[in-house]
Amino acid sequence: MNLTTTDGRSVLRMERRLAHPPERVWPALTEPGRLATWFPSGATIEPRVGGKVVFGFGGDGVVTDLDPPRLIAFTWEADHLRFELRPDGDGSVLLLVHSFDDRAGAASFAAGWDTCFAVLDGTDPLDHRVLHERYVEELGLSEPTVAGTAEAWEVHVERQLVHPADEVRAVLDGEPWELLDGTGHGARVRLVRTGSGAAERDRAVRELPEAVTALVDRLAGAR
Repeated sequence: MNLTTTDGRSVLRMERRLAHPPERVWPALTEPGRLATWFPSGATIEPRVGGKVVFGFGGDGVVTDLDPPRLIAFTWEADHLRFELRPDGDGSVLLLVHSFDDRAGAASFAAGWDTCFAVLDGTDPLDHRVLHERYVEELGLSEPTVAGTAEAWEVHVERQLVHPADEVRAVLDGEPWELLDGTGHGARVRLVRTGSGAAERDRAVRELPEAVTALVDRLAGAR
């Protein structure tokens, strides 16, 4: 699994080995009744390039690639999902390439897909909160963003959480937190520091992730 950036968009790649060959998995990727058992939303897919995709959670999409039983790709509003199957012994490997704009939401997306793939494969999913925190670290989402120059800089960290806004608000400390809407799995916080001088900038780069980690620990302890 990895998270990269292409043309300004985040691209999440995830692989999962499945117990069944591509011919048996393919209907689960394309047929409404089968999709409803594991996909994040009910969906009806018109099976042709350019065909319409209608999602039960709202929003439409368009089929961009189709090569049964190997490849299907489609848009979901601003996101793009690409599913590729390849044989692997008596089973198969499913590769998902998910392109999106909300980089801070990547761990939630990854945890959600991990759960979906477990259901698809007939195995028990892991706890979503545990998965989310694991993927925050694996995908480097706790790293701060630095902009500007040593003379005038901004350092910020934006962190998706697995707790609702009221729980987060109850444990916020004196830092100037921004409490934002998240991906639907929880609230999001943003912490920004500005200033001048390389030494102070480097200090902010160290301290802001530490502040976010301390907040996450307080939330875990408050449950």
